[in-house]
Amino acid sequence: MGQSSSSPAELSGRYTYFRLFSPEFVDCESIGFGNVVVVSGEEDYDFTGDLPSDCLAHIFQFLNAGDRKRCSLVCKRWLLIDGQNRHRLSLDAKAEILSFMPCMFNRFDSVTKIALRCDRKSFSLSDEALVMVSVRCSNLTRVKLRGCREITDLGMESFARNCKKLKKLSCGSCNFGAKGLNAMLEHCKLLEDLSVKRIRGIQESAELIWIRSSTSLRSLCLKDLVNGQVFESLVASTSLKKLKIIHCLGSWDNVLRMNGIGSSSLTEIHLEKLQVSDVGLAAISKCPNVETLHILKTAECSNLGLTRVAQRCKLLRKLHIDGWRFRKIGDEGLMAVAKHCLNLQELVLIGINATHKSLSAIASNCGKLERLALCGSGTIGDTEIACIAEKCAALRKFCIKGCPISDVGIKALALGCPKLVKLKVKKCPEVTGEVREWLRERRRTLVVSMDGDETKGAVVVDEDDGRGLETVVEEPAPVVVGGGRLAMFKTKLGLLAGRNLVASTFKRWSQSEATSST
Repeated sequence: MGQSSSSPAELSGRYTYFRLFSPEFVDCESIGFGNVVVVSGEEDYDFTGDLPSDCLAHIFQFLNAGDRKRCSLVCKRWLLIDGQNRHRLSLDAKAEILSFMPCMFNRFDSVTKIALRCDRKSFSLSDEALVMVSVRCSNLTRVKLRGCREITDLGMESFARNCKKLKKLSCGSCNFGAKGLNAMLEHCKLLEDLSVKRIRGIQESAELIWIRSSTSLRSLCLKDLVNGQVFESLVASTSLKKLKIIHCLGSWDNVLRMNGIGSSSLTEIHLEKLQVSDVGLAAISKCPNVETLHILKTAECSNLGLTRVAQRCKLLRKLHIDGWRFRKIGDEGLMAVAKHCLNLQELVLIGINATHKSLSAIASNCGKLERLALCGSGTIGDTEIACIAEKCAALRKFCIKGCPISDVGIKALALGCPKLVKLKVKKCPEVTGEVREWLRERRRTLVVSMDGDETKGAVVVDEDDGRGLETVVEEPAPVVVGGGRLAMFKTKLGLLAGRNLVASTFKRWSQSEATSST
């Protein structure tokens, strides 16, 4: 490679040296990238310093993403030479990175996706650095800002003027406000996806965020905002298809009422930990194209609001409801869903006291139901499970957690649901280990996951299904030992973490379906 030949003994010595000592700190010259490396407190020669950049870049092409990230921590030269990710760049956005940015973007001259992250204890890059990024990377289509607290509205405005091809912007834990976001919406006409989380610059006295002309905005996510109502104009946009509002303070009924006058294009709505009532659900019912609706931990929503949604949103395919501790949604609202939402494919009920009456109606009328999850309900027992097993002929994936069912209900599933391929049963004390083995012998093509399964055996799936051999690995639930406040805290933390079971389960299921369909 253009270097002087080395003897076998020298190669062996170098190899042994790098095996025994791992680089802990690298001190390169500011721009020239010197060849001195501090290894375990001792200075030593960097043997990659004489390699041409193109040769080193070719080597990096054989590494995966994780290895490249670890290599970028060794020295700045390795970070700049790594050409495998030249279209996608993730940087530790501290203030001291400014002096290295000209040399860095000389190497990364075709970046279209960039992520700038800074931890809480450090000063982030400033407006000057952000403007430099926008000048050197004018073809950016995706930008993620995390913890960049030194960036102001002025910096965001200059950035927007230079990056007019931007399609996706995600910003979190930053200090700029409405002026910066308005500048992005004004100059980035191609912006399709906007995610705003924990933006401190949006306060009670902040100006409204407007869409002053036609926009291509398709997705909007608002999370942990004090005065998120300033996004009212964006929520009411007729081009918006996906809306997520999570844990934003204040009432949102009036904001939702601005949407859905019959011209709304919304197909997915996610409301979580939000002050919204049946008035807001009535506004959602005026969006006839809604296919996915999540109503999670909204204390003021009741059967009346759900009924209004079910009567008008007849294209609904995915419905997630978390009743939390208030139990205002039950059989009455679910009966309306069974009557009007005949295209329902996925239903998740958490903390909903549904009975045989509503579940029987859903099982009978919703013939396309493929994914069902029932969690934390004291009214769902063996009778309800037997009804589901008898009438849900299309059901493929079923998750039940924290319900008073027994082995009788599980055996009923084995006799019904001919298309069932995955079953998850958690925190149901009456379900024993014997029925697990009985079920696996009865339905050998079924993937079963239950409490106490540390490692499931391989389950053979029909060849026609196209999934081949599948192994499920499940970690046992932690046991809290001892009393006191610490034990109580751990118990509550475990319960809160358990609420994510259904969401993560369906996410994995959806990913596996997408993989198998391609």
